[in-house]
Formats: sequence, C-alpha cells, structure tokens
Amino acid sequence: GTCHLGDLVRVPLYLGPHRAFSIVPASCFQRQGSASELTLRHRGLGPQGAQILASVLSSSPHIKRLDLRDNGLCAAGAEALVGALSKSSCICDVDLSENQLGAAGVQALCAALMANPAVRKLQLAGNDLEEQAARYLAELLLVHTSLQSLDLSYNELSDGAGETLGPALAENSGLIELNMSWNHLRGPGAVAFARGLESNIFLKVLDISYNGFGDPGASAVGEVLKANNMLEELNMSNNRISAVGALGLGLGLRVNQTLRILISRNPMRSEGCFGVLKSVQDNPESALELLDFSDSQVNREFDDLAKAVKVILPGLCVKTGVRRVEYKKELLPVFRASLPSS
Repeated sequence: GTCHLGDLVRVPLYLGPHRAFSIVPASCFQRQGSASELTLRHRGLGPQGAQILASVLSSSPHIKRLDLRDNGLCAAGAEALVGALSKSSCICDVDLSENQLGAAGVQALCAALMANPAVRKLQLAGNDLEEQAARYLAELLLVHTSLQSLDLSYNELSDGAGETLGPALAENSGLIELNMSWNHLRGPGAVAFARGLESNIFLKVLDISYNGFGDPGASAVGEVLKANNMLEELNMSNNRISAVGALGLGLGLRVNQTLRILISRNPMRSEGCFGVLKSVQDNPESALELLDFSDSQVNREFDDLAKAVKVILPGLCVKTGVRRVEYKKELLPVFRASLPSS
C-alpha cells in the first residue's frame, strides 16, 4: 500500500522504544497512517505506553483528535503526555476518560493545557476526580478561554467541588458545553455551582443529571434562568426534585427567553409538572421546544393544560409518563348490586 512521508518517520519512532522496553506495540496505531484522528481505546497502554506515545505525538503535527479512553494511564501516564499536549498546536480534541487520572494526573494535565490554547474539547469522565481535582479544573476554566467543551461526568465531585467550580464558571469566558452528570453535587455545593451560572454568558449546553440538587438546587437553577440569557439545553434529571423544587424552577421559566430543551425526569408528581408547564404558559417569550417529564405520571388537568399551551407554543413537545388513572369514588352499578344488604 501507499505510505506518506510522515508515516515513514513515525513508525520507526513508535517501534523503536517498544523494542527497547520489550513492549508489544499497538498494531492499530501503525494502521492509522496520517489520519487526523488517533484512536487507541481499551489498549492497555499504561504509563509506559503513554510515555512512548508522547514521543511520537511530538513529531505528528497532523493529529487533531486524540482518543485514549480506558488505557490505565493513571497519573504517571498523564504526566508523560503533558509535554506533547503543551507543545502541540494541532491537537484540539482530547479524550482521557476512564484512565484513573486522579487529582495528580489532572493537575499535570491542566498545567499543560493552560500553556496551550489549542485544545477546544476535553473529556475526563470516570477518572476518580474529587474536590482536590476541582481546584485544578477551576484554574483551567479561569485561564483557558479557548476550551469550549468539558466532560466531567461519572466522577466523585461533591459539595466542595461545587463551591470551587461555581465561582470559576461565573468568570469563565469560553465554555459552551459542560457535562457534570453522575457526580455528587448536592446541598450548598449544588447551590454554589448553580449560582456561578448566573453570570456566565457563554454556556449553552449543561447536563447536571444524576446528582443531588434537590429542591434548594432546583430553586437556585430557577434563579439562574431568570438572569441567564444564553443557556439553551438543560438536563437536570434524577436530582430528587419534588413539587416544591419544581415551583422554584418554574419561577425562572416564567421569564427565560433562551432555553430550548429542559429534561427534568424527577419525582415531581403531576402537581410539579403542572406548575412548570403553567410557568411556560405564562411566558409569551418562551423559546422552549422540548419539555421532558418522561418518568412522571400526570393527570387529566395536566393534559388539558398541555393542549392549551400547544395553542400558544405549537412547536413545543411535552413528554410525560403514562397518564395516571383517576378512579371514581362511586362504585360501578355491578359492584353495588353485589354488596350484601345491611
């Protein structure tokens, strides 16, 4: 087959260190040639493999996307890659999810990215990140204004992390998409995180599903929606939000003019769903296109309201669970006739 000049240089650079360390090279790396995307998922590279890969990345200016998900890199592997990431002017999309990076690995990674504005998208899902890691991430959000997409899902970011990341988000001037799903944001930390979004004028897509925002967090998000005129998509499912929290959320929807998608699969019951939808009805400037209550059972009153809202906002799609059956208090005649007379 044909081989580009870059491949002639890169393959010996890649194979040489493997022979020296007696490591089996990843054959898929050799097959990728001069493609702009380097994908080495689930290859068990480990810290040593990352060190060898880093030397090759430094001489591969055509690579724009680097996907090393699930390779057991750990902190040492991240530290090995930072040299290549800090110097590369081409790599703009990095996926290091599921690599057990921990706080030390994230510290090294953030330091490298702060020195290189080229990276626009960063995925760090499932890396055992806790409060200490949040401090380094907050510093990154304050400095790296070119970063547009950040995935921190499936980590262990809790109250302290929320209090750290919230103020950083308030000052951030570049992030467009943020995924914080499947973490432990709850209580004061969730409220502090939400308040940071009030001043953010860039974020358009936010996923905070599967946390523990609860009713106080939902009310804080409602306050955000009053002031924020940029957020377009919000997923806050599975956050223990009841009908009380739905009321606080609705206060924001009553005035918000930019949110297009709201996914809120929570135990809000029919009353909570009704309150949220009523707030949308009261907002003639609402931009909502999807209101998702898929896990909630609703009653006939909600159905009637949904039909009325549809007249005002014909483009709005409202998703709910199965409508709750409302049994009449009176027994059917057949059952009354079968009862023994007193």
